Amino acid sequence: MYVFDAPKQASLAVQGTDDRFPVRRIFCVGRNYEAHAREMGNDPDREPPFFFTKPADAVVDTPCTIAYPKLTKDLHYEIELIIAIGKGGSDIAEADVMDHVWGASVGIDLTRRDLQAEAKKMSRPWDWAKGFDQSAPIAAIKAIADVPSVDAGRIWLAVNGEIKQDADLADLIWSVREHVSILSQAMTLAPGDIVMTGTPAGVGAVVPGDVITGGVNGIAELQVTIGARS
Repeated sequence: MYVFDAPKQASLAVQGTDDRFPVRRIFCVGRNYEAHAREMGNDPDREPPFFFTKPADAVVDTPCTIAYPKLTKDLHYEIELIIAIGKGGSDIAEADVMDHVWGASVGIDLTRRDLQAEAKKMSRPWDWAKGFDQSAPIAAIKAIADVPSVDAGRIWLAVNGEIKQDADLADLIWSVREHVSILSQAMTLAPGDIVMTGTPAGVGAVVPGDVITGGVNGIAELQVTIGARS
């Protein structure tokens, strides 16, 4: 017996069905496209991948309208391939990673960039910049058996119809197999874990009223409208 009603299970839609994918944790890979690393002032020469997290209930089904978040004047989009883990494990070999993947989708790592810049300046964690309410809008997940590839394919984002990010999954510095394997060396992965795999160059700010569209060819597309300030 709980002392109050247990929180609702965070979950995401599944393509072609009324089923839901239960979300346990969200892991995000930083600086995983060379051009984006450079635009953020970093050297992308295959330094070991690093990770940060978002709370599970940051996920939002798309299409959606989300409120412009509190505490920021510089909200940025980051389009990303999403990997959904269906089988747990630790120290997973690269060759075995896809046996642990349930599906894939596309999502946006929304970032309060001004808070992130301040955190970097003060050598503090990024939590307040990355882990806020509705900071992970994600399209319905496609079963991995129906996904053409997680190694190649166009990934793109537009704001109000104007293309801002346009790259290929082949541009990932650390492939899905590589960075999921490395992640599993530090954390025991479990069914329901989500991995946001990094964003290409072209990140930028949005304001209330902006409509973000984006996708990964052959996997999923999304639409997110930025609503009024919280």
